[in-house]
Amino acid sequence: MVTALIVEDNPSFRLSLREILGTGFPGMAVTEAQSGEEALETIESLRPDLMLVDIRLPGQNGLELAKQVRKEDADVGIVILTNYDLPEFREVAYQYGVNYFFSKSTTSMEEILTAVKTILRQKDQRSQEKKEEEA
Repeated sequence: MVTALIVEDNPSFRLSLREILGTGFPGMAVTEAQSGEEALETIESLRPDLMLVDIRLPGQNGLELAKQVRKEDADVGIVILTNYDLPEFREVAYQYGVNYFFSKSTTSMEEILTAVKTILRQKDQRSQEKKEEEA
């Protein structure tokens, strides 16, 4: 089963993301966290395939969270969704290994779904290649 973690402090935006994922991926298990610290605790037990992360969070910001998660799990897909669509944040996000960086105000549901599909397809391809190497 594919698992996703939404890391967002705005309850209504978390709900919107949950609905988007539920529409595009009905079998996906979706978990939520309101802060970077809560996300790290959840990641230890969940090991999500995908994370949707806001930059501005209570405590640890989403960029630092992405950096930390990427060091520990090179395979998790990370999508940043933020109101702070600044070039310097984009640059840092990609340096930290984020797969996609979207502005909350201009990104459509279709763009989010396409990004998630791409991440999951790439993850499946890497998994298949690994199995073939081991065989």
